[in-house]
Amino acid sequence: MPKKSALPETIYYTDLLNDEFSPTQIEPISIDKDYRYLHDDPWGKFLHFLYYRVIGKPVAWLYLKLKFHHKIAGKRKLKPFKHDAIFIYGNHTQDIGDALMPAFILSPRNINVIVHPNNVSIKGLGHMIRYVGALPLPGDVGASKNFNDAINKRVQGKQAIVIYPEAHIWPYYTHIRPFVDASFSYPVRYEAPTFCFTNTYRRRGKSKKVDIVTYIDGPFYPKDGLDLAQSKKNLRDQVYAAMVERSYESNFEKIRYKKKKEGK
Repeated sequence: MPKKSALPETIYYTDLLNDEFSPTQIEPISIDKDYRYLHDDPWGKFLHFLYYRVIGKPVAWLYLKLKFHHKIAGKRKLKPFKHDAIFIYGNHTQDIGDALMPAFILSPRNINVIVHPNNVSIKGLGHMIRYVGALPLPGDVGASKNFNDAINKRVQGKQAIVIYPEAHIWPYYTHIRPFVDASFSYPVRYEAPTFCFTNTYRRRGKSKKVDIVTYIDGPFYPKDGLDLAQSKKNLRDQVYAAMVERSYESNFEKIRYKKKKEGK
């Protein structure tokens, strides 16, 4: 298992867009043209069922319920689109939890999550993660083609694709960091409904433990008459605004984030 460091009560940051504070240290593998994204053969489907349905979801449910008393609000918004390809964006504030929550946010659907290569590089677990829907970001041109082919196949199969646009983990962060619009090219290109989920933190009694309530919002679509660049930005802005509004539901900061002063 990868080494995991203890989280401090205060974290000092310099860059809202690029700082990374994951407590888990992993040496990522190279995602090149030989990396296999999809496992749709009979053996791959069996392993997916075993790892995702039989092992993964029960363990994930126990982890989220016992550690965070996890609840989901607004899931009914997804119901009319249960047979459509959708893209759903979330804030990135847990190392383990963010890998598990989409399974329940989108249940009973299968999920596909665009992830950092770290996620498929964990010894032992990395093998399982590959079969439960992880789509690691490509590392070269050949891998990019395979990555885009995998996205296309999942969209054609009317599946859900999860994206964490903040890209970097800030544990227990209660605000929404600014994120770029690059990943919003997917729902624009495929004319797919877009949703977002926002994990919020509530203090459990008078303790320092927190509960997580996840809010779902959407669907969102870009305004008519815009080109690709404008549509990406418009869709990003709608999602960002909805997530910021939901973030106000948090009422407790388990970890305080402070900007470093220049020269320190």
